[in-house]
Amino acid sequence: GPCTECSCSSGKECDKDTSNTKKKEKEDRLFIPKIFFGTRTHKQISQITRELKRTAFSTVPMTILSSRDYTCIHPVVSSGGSNRNEMCVELLEGKHGKSCVYYHGVHKLSEHHALQAAHRMYQAWDIEDLVSLGKKLRACAYFAARELMVGADIVFCPYNYLLDPQIRESMEINLKGQVVILDEAHNIEDSAREAVSFSVTESQLIAAREELDFMVNNKIRQKDHEPLRAVCCSL
Repeated sequence: GPCTECSCSSGKECDKDTSNTKKKEKEDRLFIPKIFFGTRTHKQISQITRELKRTAFSTVPMTILSSRDYTCIHPVVSSGGSNRNEMCVELLEGKHGKSCVYYHGVHKLSEHHALQAAHRMYQAWDIEDLVSLGKKLRACAYFAARELMVGADIVFCPYNYLLDPQIRESMEINLKGQVVILDEAHNIEDSAREAVSFSVTESQLIAAREELDFMVNNKIRQKDHEPLRAVCCSL
């Protein structure tokens, strides 16, 4: 056979052929895309998963991406109103010397679904089912749903998880080469507008202007704060 121990031409050709073969084998491997199923509301996801249970595909691995408003089971954070996200992050970072015991139990939920699949007992589920199981196992349903996305064939989520690039990045959603289904797609325009819109009150603008005045007058990053103050004043 050709020499492969030195840098002679025959060796180089052999190495090149081997690398080309490996590359071709890698490219020929079957890529199975995930199905991302987007809906307008969480209630519609419940309806779809209920219908999925009635089909021959009820045992297909799946997950539901949802906000902490629907999945957080921490007794303090879940009652935190609009501050749930901030309170959750603070707990995970251990800012006040406390951590989230439910977050550290995420693997319990993932392993539970893996065991069900291994024993062919896996069935399509709803957010309420995951939250109920999370309370029983003392495991975070929010992060468990994200972990289950890795092995899921179908991922259910609201529109904005697919439309908003910031949410896609934070949830580690990669849509390249995947199948995307949008239920009742005539609602996409409204959802897209909502994703890039926000409301502010006059009192909020006045408070922001006063804070920016303080920053500018005390020469704190003036180049950044002066344009922002101009925007507040113009509004």
